[in-house]
Amino acid sequence: MKIRFTPSARSQFLSALSYIRRDKPSAATGFRDRAEKVLRRLEDFPESGRVIPEFPDLPYREVIISPYRFFYKIKRDAVWIIAVWHGAQLPKEPRGSHKGRPIVSLSTKK
Repeated sequence: MKIRFTPSARSQFLSALSYIRRDKPSAATGFRDRAEKVLRRLEDFPESGRVIPEFPDLPYREVIISPYRFFYKIKRDAVWIIAVWHGAQLPKEPRGSHKGRPIVSLSTKK
């Protein structure tokens, strides 16, 4: 199974790396390495991530690479990373899809 990022998830991941790198470049490298290891596990074990606690009835899952949450959906032969959010951000229920890609809204309330 392949790991793929939606454009918005890729942007969120790169933004997180950039944010971490500003304070401590070595921490950004460590975060990237941990993310790569965890996401590679999904290639062989796509259901190893947990169901999103806020939305247990939806077909989305997540893996936590502290302090970020990587939300994903298994679709055919790929695991689609649909969002990468800091753990302090609260997700809202996905509202549908656009051109086959899930649309997820985000709240930054704490």
